Amino acid sequence: MGIILWIVFGALAGWIASMIMNTDAQQGALLNIIVGIVGAVIGGWIMSQLGKSGVTGFNLYSFLVAILGAVVLIAIVKFIRK
Repeated sequence: MGIILWIVFGALAGWIASMIMNTDAQQGALLNIIVGIVGAVIGGWIMSQLGKSGVTGFNLYSFLVAILGAVVLIAIVKFIRK
């Protein structure tokens, strides 16, 4: 059951990040999941560099960290594509 929750968590974080960055029309559900999960890793790394905890489970703080990481990931991809 844990992997399904991580997929849903990643999908929601990726979808919200894609709406923030105006790339929702370019991304499908699978890409939203990948962006959300990779974004959670990036967000966790960023927060650990700032001395805070990263993704700690299924809670609001971890969700916001995942969205932050996903937004950073999308911004990097948009920068490279230009």
